[in-house]
Amino acid sequence: METGAPTTAKPSSLRWKILRQALLRKPTDEQSAIGVKRITRKTTQGFNLIPSNLVEEDHPTNLTDATVCYTIPIDSAPKLYLTQRVVDRAELSDFEICNQYNIDNTGLVCQWPSEEALAYFCLRNADMFRSKRVIELGAGYGLAGLVIAAVTEASEVVISDGNPQVVDYIQRNIDANSKAFGGTRVKSMMLHWNQNEKSNISSTFDLIVASDCTFFKEFHNGLAQIVKFLLEKVRPAEAIFFSPKRGDSLDKFLEKIKESNLCFSITENYDTEIWKRHNQLMNGDGSWPSYEKDHCYPLLVRIAL
Repeated sequence: METGAPTTAKPSSLRWKILRQALLRKPTDEQSAIGVKRITRKTTQGFNLIPSNLVEEDHPTNLTDATVCYTIPIDSAPKLYLTQRVVDRAELSDFEICNQYNIDNTGLVCQWPSEEALAYFCLRNADMFRSKRVIELGAGYGLAGLVIAAVTEASEVVISDGNPQVVDYIQRNIDANSKAFGGTRVKSMMLHWNQNEKSNISSTFDLIVASDCTFFKEFHNGLAQIVKFLLEKVRPAEAIFFSPKRGDSLDKFLEKIKESNLCFSITENYDTEIWKRHNQLMNGDGSWPSYEKDHCYPLLVRIAL
């Protein structure tokens, strides 16, 4: 999840903004087709750590979605095919679901750069996941979880999100790539970070991963509590978060982590290639004109009991 500058607007105000967008005139088929060609910022902006390309269709029947092929940059790794939404507007149903589940809509927007950085870190540190049970929180389209399932020999990967629309995409992407997972069990999960639903999690996990989940401060407490709950179910366990600072949003989340009696460490330079790309972008290589460290570069946060 990546978004603009931090805001103090209430969730209800943000949802009314979604509603306003949803009620705007719908684009024509031609405009939608153009949207498919310009699938998301992922194809033009990002760290470009995992090569990707749009899968072209001669006669596309669904102008709302498109499929992106990700070529994992290690020998003998399978390609992954992710279906994601491509329209640049919200639907009225998006607003209704945000209200019903008290969630944001960012998982449907695009494949966020922090998710790609997390996926790349996981494939470069595959030994960390071998034979482990892993859950991804706030996964969006699930790139990091799918990469873990495809290349690390994890025993189980659960890819979760709190938005039921996003979970539908996750399951479609799991089904589309099922032959890539070998003996790893992979499933989707609808998981909201609130107190009432924690008792529904029967599985235990050795590792928790998440990217760009700390922006919205109203979700900090629930996120900290679900992390603590999962860490306490099996020991030792660890959470790996990739999060830009985004003003004080990351710091505020880490205050909740402290209040939950959890320990954490922050690493800025955690991978030579990601750090190299970051410095290239800071020096203005032109591929990501709006790149700015506080807003865009994900820090590695490791959380444990």
